[in-house]
Amino acid sequence: MTPHAVTAHGAPAHLPWRLPEPGSAGSRLQQVIASAQAADRCALGTYLPVGYPNRLIGMDALHLLAQSADVIELGVPYDGLLNGPVIQQASRTALDAGFRIETSLFTAARELSTTSPAALVAMSYWQPVHAYGPLRFAAAAAAAGIDAVLIPDLPIEEATASWTAAARATGLGTIPLVSHRTRPDRLARTVTAATGMVYAAATDGVTGNPQPVSPRLPGLIARIRDLSSVPVAAGIGISTPAQARTAAAWADVVVVGSAVIRRMEANPRAQTAAAAAAGRDFAAALRPRTHHTIGEATR
Repeated sequence: MTPHAVTAHGAPAHLPWRLPEPGSAGSRLQQVIASAQAADRCALGTYLPVGYPNRLIGMDALHLLAQSADVIELGVPYDGLLNGPVIQQASRTALDAGFRIETSLFTAARELSTTSPAALVAMSYWQPVHAYGPLRFAAAAAAAGIDAVLIPDLPIEEATASWTAAARATGLGTIPLVSHRTRPDRLARTVTAATGMVYAAATDGVTGNPQPVSPRLPGLIARIRDLSSVPVAAGIGISTPAQARTAAAWADVVVVGSAVIRRMEANPRAQTAAAAAAGRDFAAALRPRTHHTIGEATR
């Protein structure tokens, strides 16, 4: 295999998106993704509600996942509409175990940011951020080493009024969620405002659903790339390494969450080892990088 040409920063010479200036919003996240592509692999993102199943086991699991994942999504436990039953239950478990934004989310981020090269993304529904205070949340997140924030239920109109300025002021990248059902005009407004990456729904449904990767995913990602200069992640419903590899043919990052939690639930006496094994299995499925055309996906 012929090695890919790389820039002086270790990024591929021909990215499907533009690498930002160091220190700009989302730049560390994007550099991590670019480094994965330079190694001829799709980046892996893993999601876990912070504090699941408790603080100690949860932190150990996050540290082990960070050995395989390029991006760690730190979930703020909340009963959101997109959460399937696996994440719903895991979030309740974390809340019952004492999750708090200050002492759980930001403490976990500070610890991970000093021990792992993985980029850190906070995933939270809007209500916890709103209750904490958007600017206060953004400042604390940035200080703790979080690189970007995904708020899946915040429409672009409300984000512009209530979140975008806070993220920009603190150097956090913003990550919107879009799907093939997003109207063209809204898609354009949403993805052009993203500064971290764009999160594309890989399946139709809630997290952890058993559906196959949507045949509309490659077309959606192609539209995003026409509109935006940031990387594209695919997630929601990526349940197996084979599905991850399918999505990796078009996305820059593939994110898994429920699949990791299921492994942990199936091994109650060895949950951290189960999380580590899940990370290794999904990471292995993403190298070497695969490439398909849109026609191949929709036939």
